[in-house]
Amino acid sequence: MSFDLILFGGTGDLVWRKIMPALFQAFRHGSLPAGGRIVGVARDDLSDDQYRALIKSRFDNVELAKRPSEEEFSRFAALLGYLRMDLSNPADYAALADKLQQRPADVVVMYVATAPSLFTTVCEQIAAAGLNGPKTRVVLEKPLGHDLASNRAINQTVRSVLSEQQIFRIDHYLGKPSVQNLFALRFGNSLFEPLWRREHIANIQITIAEELGVEKRGAFYDNTGALRDMVQNHALQLLCAIGMEPPINSHADAIRDEKLKVLRSLKTWTPETLSQHVIRGQYAGGSIDGEAVPAYRDEKGVNPESTTETFVALRTEIANWRWAGVPFYIRTGKRLADRDAHIEVNFRPAPHAIFRTPLSGNVGNRLVINLQPKDGLELHLLAQGADQRHDRGMPTLAPVQLDLDFDKRFGSERVGAYERLLLDVIAGRLNLFVRSDEQEEAWRWVEPILDAWGNDSAGPRQYASGTWGPSASSAMIARDNYCWSEEC
Repeated sequence: MSFDLILFGGTGDLVWRKIMPALFQAFRHGSLPAGGRIVGVARDDLSDDQYRALIKSRFDNVELAKRPSEEEFSRFAALLGYLRMDLSNPADYAALADKLQQRPADVVVMYVATAPSLFTTVCEQIAAAGLNGPKTRVVLEKPLGHDLASNRAINQTVRSVLSEQQIFRIDHYLGKPSVQNLFALRFGNSLFEPLWRREHIANIQITIAEELGVEKRGAFYDNTGALRDMVQNHALQLLCAIGMEPPINSHADAIRDEKLKVLRSLKTWTPETLSQHVIRGQYAGGSIDGEAVPAYRDEKGVNPESTTETFVALRTEIANWRWAGVPFYIRTGKRLADRDAHIEVNFRPAPHAIFRTPLSGNVGNRLVINLQPKDGLELHLLAQGADQRHDRGMPTLAPVQLDLDFDKRFGSERVGAYERLLLDVIAGRLNLFVRSDEQEEAWRWVEPILDAWGNDSAGPRQYASGTWGPSASSAMIARDNYCWSEEC
């Protein structure tokens, strides 16, 4: 199957850091369909060869195992081309149409890796140039909008020129191997499903932590913040994967229907829950790996008086029969103590104690789905080891851990998130992409938080870089007599 992949924003940071390395890995693995053509589109005045040289220079920054040899890149570069375009100029889209007509492909993928403000312009111009035919697929990066109204406006415009089956709203967390194995764990095995409910699970925690600050994205991030950048999309999609009912089959809409039900079942916010169950913070100066780092307000591109949040922690519940009463905790932030993304499922203790267990530490049964930097599953149990001491006639148990490292188990078979998602777009598989009603429901749920913050003159709580965020985050979860994993 031949394909054309048009990268709008082809000289941008996302193309350099994520998309091109993923495309090269697919090429190296032999999974990229033969007969493909990859065309970068931007305003820079570059020739095809200059664009290839530009992309080659960026591979010097990827990890060594993923770096191409001269021979490998030479073969990959043969797929690359470049077209200078002003995305607001209809004549440039006509030139693109002419280029694509010179060698028609079976599939045309338009990847819009631009500022969200250009999404509607690009889609309207694609349609005006007659490039929205049935073989066209359009990929839209997040964030899709700034709030519910802007999200609806973008979706309405895009759907006016493309069918829902042609629209691929990408969330790269859904392409992570560990998230794929979460679906496999739940719906491909019978072991956990009987326990996957309120009677057996005490709480669920979702953590997405970064050591890095905003780096060179200060201007973008200051208009976005952690709630829009991470919670509204990545974290809520993980919550849906954990909380959804088993779909009737593996078709895209069957899966997305169940995720939508979860979003619609999230408890609505009240003034009381907004004040008690949502914490926002902003990193101050501090130390990461022994090196001093600046405060958020001192970062390049950031307003020195900014009230943008770099940390969010919240508590919510899914109000249905499976999950009623089970708290779900979400936290995400920048300049935290570690780079760590995981989901922790904490099971209820045994109903009757016939053993002694340690009095300190998190010693209950836990299932931990590691997303990054490690990729795998940990099952935490209690067992009696070589020490056969008895306390008041009761044997003493100690925590043990079963650890499945997917990288070690599957090795070179592993496929990165963007690689998987790009191949799915070319193949027309929508399972790992977000439907418009999912996005709107997620925006509807976070909008009361945005409104409350807009009326809150106190602003975000400051926290030292290199810590786990404001102390109010720990206090929030402690009110339920629980704790974050590093604190137990």
